[in-house]
Amino acid sequence: MSAAQIDVVGIGNAIVDVLSHAEDHALAALGLAKGAMTLIDAADADRLYDKVGSAVEASGGSAANTIAGLASLGGRGAYVGKVRDDVLGRIFAHDLKALGVHFETAPASDGPGTARCLVLVSPDAQRTMATYLGACVSLGPDDVDANLIAAAKATYLEGYLWDPPLAKEAFRKAIGAARGAGRKVALSLSDAFCVDRYRDEFLGLIDGQVDVLFANETELISLFQARDFDDALQQARGRVPMAALTRSAHGSVVLAGNEVHVIDAAPVARVVDTTGAGDLYAAGFLFGLTRDLPPATCGRLGSVAAAEIISHIGARPEVALSTLVAHLL
Repeated sequence: MSAAQIDVVGIGNAIVDVLSHAEDHALAALGLAKGAMTLIDAADADRLYDKVGSAVEASGGSAANTIAGLASLGGRGAYVGKVRDDVLGRIFAHDLKALGVHFETAPASDGPGTARCLVLVSPDAQRTMATYLGACVSLGPDDVDANLIAAAKATYLEGYLWDPPLAKEAFRKAIGAARGAGRKVALSLSDAFCVDRYRDEFLGLIDGQVDVLFANETELISLFQARDFDDALQQARGRVPMAALTRSAHGSVVLAGNEVHVIDAAPVARVVDTTGAGDLYAAGFLFGLTRDLPPATCGRLGSVAAAEIISHIGARPEVALSTLVAHLL
C-alpha cells in the first residue's frame, strides 16, 4: 500500500457501543462515576446491561470513530483493532469497511468476545461509559503492519490502548514504524483516569515521540498536575510540536510551535449527546493536518465535525461531514 493511499491509520480498542439514557441518580445507583470511563469485566457488563433501559447498538471505539469521521470528510483511513470472530465483530468490521476504511486486522478465533461499551447519556448530554474490553486485550505487535504504518501520513493512537500489556507493545511498534518512516504520530489522552494511571509514561511519550497531542481540559490538567487550564497550557507549550486542546462549549486551543490559536466551538442548535465529540474533533483536525492546512483551519475543521456529532445520539456522523466543511477548504 503506497503513501498516496492512506492519510491516517488509527490504532485503538475495537468496541461496539451500547447507547442508552440514564438520570444522574441511576448512574450513582449503578456505581458509575459520571462523565468517566470505567473498565469492567464480563460479569459486570452483563449485570449493567440488564439494569439499563432500551439501548441502541452501534460500532464505536475512540480511534475507530475518528477514522470513520475522517472517511466522512473525504479522507483515506485505515484502522487496526482486535475483534472476535463473533456477531459483534462482524458488525464492527462491516461498518468500517462500508465507509471505505482499510481494516484487515485478523479477528481472534478464541477467547473473550468482541468488546462492548455501555454508554449512558445523561439529560445534560454528558456521557458515562462502562467498557468491557473483551477481545481488545489480545491486540499485539503482530497485528501492527509496519508497512501500513509507513504508508500513512499520520498514525493516530488512543490512550485507552495503554491499558492492556500486549496492546502497549503494539503501540510502541507503531510509533517506531511511523517515526522510522518520517511520518507523524498523534496521541489522544482519552480519559483523565487513564492519564492518572500512566502519567509518567504519557509524559515520556510526548517528549520526543509524539508530534500531535489531543487532550481535553480535564486530561491536560491531570497530565501536568496543573492548577488550572491556563497553567497546564503553559506547561504544554514547547513540550510537543503541536497540541489540540478541547474545552467543550468554550471551543479549543491549538498550540503549534510558538503560535497559540483560540478556536470557537461551532454552533449547534441542541446538544443531544457528547459521545465522540473529541473523537470527531480529532478527525477534522487530522484531515486538515494531512492536507497541510494551517493549524487554525485544522481546529475549525475539528469544531465543525464535533458539532455534528453532539447534535444526535451516537459517535458516528449522520451526514457527510465533507458537505459541512466545504467552506473551510
